[in-house]
Amino acid sequence: MEKIRAVIKLLLMLVILGITFIWIMMPTGAYRNKWWPNIKATVNSTYFGTQGATMLIFTFPVLFVASLGCVYLHLGKKLNDYKKESNWKINQSVWKRPLLVKGSLGIVSNIELALFFTFIVLLIWSLANYIHLYFAKITPKSAAAKGLKVWQYKLDESALAIAVVGNIAFSFLFYPVARASSVLPLFGLTSEVSIKYHIWLGNIVVILFTAHGLCYIIFWGVTKHINKMLSWDFADVSNVAGEIALLIMLAIRATSIPRIRRKMFELFYYAHHLYFLAVVFFILHVGFSFACITLPGFYIFLIDRFLRFLQSRQKVRLTSARLLPCQTVELNFSKSRGLNYNPTSTIFVNVPSISKLQWHPFTVTSSSNLDPENLSVVIKGEGRWTTKLYELISSPSSMDHLEVSVEGPYGPASTDFLRHDTLVMVSGGSGITPFISIIRDLVFTSTKMDDKAPRVILVAAFKNSSDLTMLDVILPASAGTLYDISKLQLQIEAFVTREKEPTTHDNKAMIRDVRFKPRSTDAPISAILGPSSWLWLGAIIASSFVVFLVSTGVITRYYVYPIDRNTGAIFSWSLKSVLYILVVCFSIATTASASVLWNKKHNAMEAMQIQNMGTPRELESLPHQSLAQVTNVYYGERPNLKKMLLECKGSSVGVVVCGPTELSKEVAAICGSGLAKNLHFQSFSFSW
Repeated sequence: MEKIRAVIKLLLMLVILGITFIWIMMPTGAYRNKWWPNIKATVNSTYFGTQGATMLIFTFPVLFVASLGCVYLHLGKKLNDYKKESNWKINQSVWKRPLLVKGSLGIVSNIELALFFTFIVLLIWSLANYIHLYFAKITPKSAAAKGLKVWQYKLDESALAIAVVGNIAFSFLFYPVARASSVLPLFGLTSEVSIKYHIWLGNIVVILFTAHGLCYIIFWGVTKHINKMLSWDFADVSNVAGEIALLIMLAIRATSIPRIRRKMFELFYYAHHLYFLAVVFFILHVGFSFACITLPGFYIFLIDRFLRFLQSRQKVRLTSARLLPCQTVELNFSKSRGLNYNPTSTIFVNVPSISKLQWHPFTVTSSSNLDPENLSVVIKGEGRWTTKLYELISSPSSMDHLEVSVEGPYGPASTDFLRHDTLVMVSGGSGITPFISIIRDLVFTSTKMDDKAPRVILVAAFKNSSDLTMLDVILPASAGTLYDISKLQLQIEAFVTREKEPTTHDNKAMIRDVRFKPRSTDAPISAILGPSSWLWLGAIIASSFVVFLVSTGVITRYYVYPIDRNTGAIFSWSLKSVLYILVVCFSIATTASASVLWNKKHNAMEAMQIQNMGTPRELESLPHQSLAQVTNVYYGERPNLKKMLLECKGSSVGVVVCGPTELSKEVAAICGSGLAKNLHFQSFSFSW
């Protein structure tokens, strides 16, 4: 199986290098004047028309990588990669070390900055080449033939070149936000980590497309053709559709400004759902043939989005809640044994009694190894929605049921925490939640597996002493088997920053458990595509694309071609684009729905087995070594992170941080300073 993975990996690398080579060569004269005409002449047919060549060069290779990548990830899951990675010593620490800590880009590592710089170089290279190619045909005679001055003709061509370059950034925009995509895990990424890449790309797209639109408005103004802003050509570029797409993008970007996003999250959230209209009008603007360049990323995102929609229709079984005095609640759900996830995974939660439309992401604090039939999340009441949830569950009126839907969990395809000698986790406030899942998984590893778990140091900063009760959820409230925490070298350093001495209140006595009575229609949380979800996802990508090709071929051959004859100048661009958009949606909806229905029967049978087994029993006794024995609490001070991190011994010290931005930047600055070469930085940020 390892040899098969090696062959698949080599093939994927070759295809990805080929895709990269095409993007580099695309703006050159050799590609536009020789390669592309030959490809079009070879591929052009009565079945796929003018978009056939574009789909072959840009769409098919990416979907091939996504499908084959699913097979690669499935085999890796079967081989239990986390165990293999524990023996892999870090040799890329220099590339992963934080280089930029302050600035608009946030915390950026060496390799991220290198890739970002490379992408900017690609955009500059493309823009320079396109302008060179377009300007080469401009002469006073050619300008006069169009009734233009030379500078006006150059402005027209410059606006077009900017649009084509903007299309490059737009092609990559949707990859980072596909939560269950196979593309990101191939590069060791998750959608949570990649959100900043989506932000970078979004800013570039808006800047370039806005510049493109302004250049044309100026051009139409100086040539006295401003009425072209209202044109919707039959078989050419539709200006109105482009303007609508740009306005939608500007609205999305405006609501994404950090100050607006934090204060009016709902406005930001709902505005982002206009993305579909933006893409539709973009396709209507440029035509489906040209849009096939950007289709792969959006195609993968649509599959992910439709699967999330299907999963969100199911109400899940909420078994209990644990209320902490620090306005924090731990929700415990029933889950199927076939659902496995890695530490630091997230789920999106919807509570219709609070809001039918709002979905909020939370870190999964449970471990699928330690507690195979339960999934838990810890939610701190810091915003309007989370505060309402806490008040709803803690209200004196008896509540025996709470209707909840979830999407996920989503997380890394594999983890590498075992490869470190020491693991230092630095948290601020509710930032402790991803570390709870890591500790629980390491407890299982140290107890049941042969691998030696690293020494774990948890540095947790809280505002008030009541927040210390969040440490009590490190161990699950219930489990089928007791695990010995003493086998894990765990040390907890807790800091209460706003109180100088312990309070007289017994916060632990204020912890309250709430039991729920699930309804018969509630189901355990399960993988929407079953235990072999990667294989099913690959099958959906491949089969839906086949359905798309067959449907497109039939429509083109028997409806479009008899009218258009592959001239691209007779059949309506808008009608053709609408037809093919509907075909894309139909292909994804049918294949994804069939896959979900196929797995639904298995999930239902497993849900019945869990229901017959009843609720899990309470822990009969505390582990041999209680958390209190490994916890030191400091009042009225903040942790001296620099001293604590530099004193860590070992050839490999993993430093993971989650919390306020300033805390993350402080830790990143220490790890990136080069004072200790054994520090390997990683951060979790859940700023949506």
